[in-house]
Amino acid sequence: MKLIDVGYGNMINSDRIICIASFDSSPIKRLSQDAKEDGMAVDVTCGHKCLSVIITDSNHVILSSVGPEELKAKSDEKVDGD
Repeated sequence: MKLIDVGYGNMINSDRIICIASFDSSPIKRLSQDAKEDGMAVDVTCGHKCLSVIITDSNHVILSSVGPEELKAKSDEKVDGD
């Protein structure tokens, strides 16, 4: 299991990530709102601006204040470190 930091000391299993998207687009904002209503959203922004949305293989939506590029770099870093 490879954990990556998604902000403020919160970690997720990188093997479960399906998609990392920027929060800027309307479809992603809509997906995030739907996930909140369904109880499938996990907000780890600690009150800061949401910059990225992580979708997992269990259909959970994780809202992070870390940008998508930085999350990808962290994910690649962990894979290369094996």
